[in-house]
Amino acid sequence: MQILIFTGTPGTGKTFVAKKLASKFKFKYISIDEIVKDYKLSEKYDRKLKTKIVDVKKLSKACIDLIKKSKENLIIDGHLSHYIPSKYVDLCIITKCDLRVLDKRLVKKGYTKIKIRENLDAEIFDMCLIDALENKHQTLIVDTTSGFNLNKLVKQVRERLK
Repeated sequence: MQILIFTGTPGTGKTFVAKKLASKFKFKYISIDEIVKDYKLSEKYDRKLKTKIVDVKKLSKACIDLIKKSKENLIIDGHLSHYIPSKYVDLCIITKCDLRVLDKRLVKKGYTKIKIRENLDAEIFDMCLIDALENKHQTLIVDTTSGFNLNKLVKQVRERLK
């Protein structure tokens, strides 16, 4: 069984790329948002940022339980997926994009100015990448600024999974 996770700043294209790759590899696609909902992991709501607060330790435990129960290859998608311990993950794919493009995507999603600023800062400081590396994940970075090449990504993933 193989487990791929997708992480990155919101708006960088994680879900789009993850679903394309899941379809190509015939892996089961799972959204972190669904895990949060199914396991009732949302503890608070930040009105200022208009976002749910999730305990990443509880999320990690729920993801581990899900991985252990699964008999399928999985792609787990969400900007908190890098908190899953690396021993359960074969590859962590991190999506990134140009700040101007990211800003436009977040505006289109209806994010508040404060939430856009927070996410742009997260992208500037590579927070998801740094967290993934600190958690000892094998990483692959995908730039989605002007789309991405699915065939190239498939080849890179296959090379990394050998």
